[in-house]
Amino acid sequence: MKSSHKTEFLPGGAAIFQRMFTRLGCDGRPPRFRVEFYPYASLTLTIRRREEVVYVRFSDLLRRAPLPVLEAAAALLLARVYRRKAPASLVEPYLEYARSGRTRWRMNRMRFERVRPRHAGAQGQHFDLNKLFDELNAKYFAGVLLKPHIGWSLRAWRRQFGCYDPGPNQILLNRRLDHPRVPQSAVEYVLFHEMLHVKHPTRRSGCTLVSHSREFREEEKRFAEFDRARRILDRLAR
Repeated sequence: MKSSHKTEFLPGGAAIFQRMFTRLGCDGRPPRFRVEFYPYASLTLTIRRREEVVYVRFSDLLRRAPLPVLEAAAALLLARVYRRKAPASLVEPYLEYARSGRTRWRMNRMRFERVRPRHAGAQGQHFDLNKLFDELNAKYFAGVLLKPHIGWSLRAWRRQFGCYDPGPNQILLNRRLDHPRVPQSAVEYVLFHEMLHVKHPTRRSGCTLVSHSREFREEEKRFAEFDRARRILDRLAR
């Protein structure tokens, strides 16, 4: 995230929270609410109480959101703090806003601008991810897949072997794979899998987000050593 964390107060924010406090039937006298927008790198909501003041931060992605969305976000936070069950009809406007394609597009764009890719570089001790990407791109993607940021993770991950983050447009591979005992085919398969995520972005199907579509799975099996690579990774995961 950028070093300049500029905040902006939400006009009428305190009144929104006081209304939701009453509507949810929260116990006690309403505290004083201090509500502001904050330049998070995602659609984040935070709330914390210090004595008689409750401090709330909304992601600035909500700056242009309609009033029902802001009220729904307030209800979600208050329900969490005061252990109340918020009616589905009350929180649905925020959930719909968060799931919308436009919001996800704005969130990815914002993360690209604010999140600095952090990795150990593409050149590992044993494998060069840039070289492997170019070879896989030529072999399986006709050389047309645009190269994202690529690198080895700063720390060894326990469970996952790779990930693609569309926000900063970044592929990271688990540094555990950069080892002389790990066959190159296994590294290539993990990288190929993440490259498919670049080609087949996560999409919405009804209320579900689909990361591994049927097209994704079918194309994944085109990898020349698909079965062998998966067996190797299964052993490494134990």
